[in-house]
Amino acid sequence: MRRTLIALALALLCITTPLLADDTPTIKELGPRLERVDYPYPVTMFPVQNQGQSLEMAYMDLKPEKPNGRTVVLLHGKNFCGPYWQATAEHLRVAGFRVVIPDQIGFCKSSKPRGYQYGIAQLAANTHALLASLGVDKVTVVAHSMGGMIGARYALMFPQGVEKLVLVDPLGLEDWKAKGVPWRSVDAWYASEMKTSYATIRAYQLKSYYDGKWKSDYGRWAVMQAGMYEGSGRETVAWAGALTYDMIFSQPVVYEFPDIRVPTVLIIGQADKTAIGKDAAPSSVQEKLGDYATLGKEAAAKIPGAKLIPLDGLGHAPMIEAPERFYKALDEAL
Repeated sequence: MRRTLIALALALLCITTPLLADDTPTIKELGPRLERVDYPYPVTMFPVQNQGQSLEMAYMDLKPEKPNGRTVVLLHGKNFCGPYWQATAEHLRVAGFRVVIPDQIGFCKSSKPRGYQYGIAQLAANTHALLASLGVDKVTVVAHSMGGMIGARYALMFPQGVEKLVLVDPLGLEDWKAKGVPWRSVDAWYASEMKTSYATIRAYQLKSYYDGKWKSDYGRWAVMQAGMYEGSGRETVAWAGALTYDMIFSQPVVYEFPDIRVPTVLIIGQADKTAIGKDAAPSSVQEKLGDYATLGKEAAAKIPGAKLIPLDGLGHAPMIEAPERFYKALDEAL
């Protein structure tokens, strides 16, 4: 574990420079597929044939020293890449779990095709195909943020292959459009994505993820995200971001929660305020969105037999904000 933590630290040192006077790091170009970033574990490319295209889905596969016979797949959020799961993966590996950490198509080290119909179900199907190729026929799904939407869809599509579903501050607990968030076109999302910078990422996460309290530990993941938007790959990354925002906004899973038939646990940061498109909504609507303290209870009531583990005072990314509290909740969930 020490060796892998050092490797990640060295990789992150390579992509950051000293802070400027306003505490904003200068961001280096990392490549549209993070070509200039070494992940903490070996990365393998799984070939994906989708929609007449040959694509690559990056993943890491961790094997435990003392296997307990169980496998966990960790599904990342919209604004994160596989490495933010590293400490969680080590926690699980020590407990005997095999851990698979994919980057979804359109994200991080995976392919970002321009002509692609992104779908939550498509990403769930890609994940299932990856696990099948690894000989995994039964898996515990631990899914965060956007990954929570994919995890819920995975459980609906492949219930026989899910031992347990753990949703960590998932998106999709509410239908933003139905609540009054204006629809926007892919072109509008793209225009917004083209303005992405470390400063915009930090401002958004500070407000929605971390309840207005920023720590230096959070910056490394914002730097990784921002680095993909630097240089020649900016348009490619922004276009993928636009298409995936449209996917998230227009494909809610909340209406199908009663149909989930696998053991489910929700780990919910009670200070989370995340809501897609919230910035474009009227102030009267904004006030009602992203209330995870309420949304978590409602989701647990809709999913048959679901258990809710609330994390008071934590926001959208508890595995980053308070790792030990998160591990305790995760151990309870598993």
